[in-house]
Amino acid sequence: MKKIVLISCVSKKRSYKSKSRDLYISLLFKNNLQYAFKLKPDQIFILSAKYGLLSLDEEIEPYDLTLNTISAKEVKDWSERVLRDLAANPSGWQDQFIFLAGAKYRKYLLEHMAHAEIPFEGLPIGKQLQQLTIQGNIAHD
Repeated sequence: MKKIVLISCVSKKRSYKSKSRDLYISLLFKNNLQYAFKLKPDQIFILSAKYGLLSLDEEIEPYDLTLNTISAKEVKDWSERVLRDLAANPSGWQDQFIFLAGAKYRKYLLEHMAHAEIPFEGLPIGKQLQQLTIQGNIAHD
């Protein structure tokens, strides 16, 4: 069984085309990415509201879109796109998925995954940052 970490995108981005790992510049994203690496996963993907499932090295243009401002149908369509991308990945649904993503980003994905963890479920962003700091990641902006 592989370990796969899924990190949601954030609104704070660079203003120019970048690798996805570098495009998102918020403290929360940076901390989540460091935490993800500490988990020693087989793969890390970013859940992008615009692009769907992204590898860390995929070059993308900046955008202004979040799942929090689109309709439930659009979120469901986005989720189906991500599920298709994950299915194309040779890992399979029996793998261990770790979500570093909000409820809207995981809502329609979880039911397809046999093993899923949400380490910071229910915590507001400030508390997530606090937990990430406690676990030895970036301290502050």
